[in-house]
Amino acid sequence: MKALHIPAFHTTLSTLSLSTVPDPTPTPPQLLIRITHASPQAVDILYALGKHQNNNVKRGHIHPPFILGNDFAGVVVSAPLGSSYVAGEKVFGSKLGAFAESIVVEEGEVGRVPGRLRNADAVALVGGAVAYAAVKNVALVRGGQTVLVTGAAGGLGTVACQVAQALGARVIGLVGSEAKATWLREHGGVEDVVIMDQKKVSGKDWERWVVDVLAATAGDGVDAIIDNIGCVEQGLRCLKSGGTIVMIGFAGRDGVMETIAMNKILLKSAKVIGYRFGDHGRRNPDEIAKIWEEYLSMVNKGTIRSMIHPTAYHGLEDVPRALHDLQNRKICGKAVIQIASGAGCVKL
Repeated sequence: MKALHIPAFHTTLSTLSLSTVPDPTPTPPQLLIRITHASPQAVDILYALGKHQNNNVKRGHIHPPFILGNDFAGVVVSAPLGSSYVAGEKVFGSKLGAFAESIVVEEGEVGRVPGRLRNADAVALVGGAVAYAAVKNVALVRGGQTVLVTGAAGGLGTVACQVAQALGARVIGLVGSEAKATWLREHGGVEDVVIMDQKKVSGKDWERWVVDVLAATAGDGVDAIIDNIGCVEQGLRCLKSGGTIVMIGFAGRDGVMETIAMNKILLKSAKVIGYRFGDHGRRNPDEIAKIWEEYLSMVNKGTIRSMIHPTAYHGLEDVPRALHDLQNRKICGKAVIQIASGAGCVKL
């Protein structure tokens, strides 16, 4: 089959190319899935370049050779006797190896595509459970609060905004450009949007966007920050005393982590929480099952909608282009790549 195979880490995305690799062979109770859609995320870029903590030589577990890609939707090709799945069912999930024509998964690694969704919508929402849990279960957002969502026009950000709004909170979206601000207002229903101007304020070590967030809250600051780009230090400056920052990613840091003087956390009586969804799920499977149930319930009700980037990407050949657009901050919402067409494939 064709796949985006990584025999060694790349120094640039421009060198990514397709390879022909052996077809995957399932072993009961595994399922064989034909991938119809995939969606790139920031971690895919870091994996390709070897910059993610999971690529660390001593402590990481993702090392070449491997097939790139995580989020996918597709159709069950084969299921063993006794499986709860049958051939032809539409499924979605997240597992390393998604930028390929087929993938082998355990039953617990996929879920059925909700009846009201296309495969394209489902793959765009795979990662949204992370944002849902970060807002509701970790930050404990409730009605009447003000929540700052960083990377608000991205895949996780758009879901975080929707969940916080559904819980009755006021949302301020932090985005990287005027174009993304316009898109978020028009498509995400977020009225209060701040552009991430990183110029320093005269006489202070504050970035301009911090002042804009404080102005939007009449100087009070925000109750919680859902941070998926990596801006905790500056975020503390516009957080209320006793507020909460939940870190769910570092998409804006290109693999280079920030350092923070711990007294800044103390001075704000702040709670700074790292939320690693996958690891949390492995340690607390019952809790994660409940999170997925609640999240998909909101999806089925239409409370949470997929927000797909308008550019069409077709075929595995287009994966490098989608990754390049993501790396260059061109994506609003989620980029979705149509991998296959034909029976069982739901087109964009």
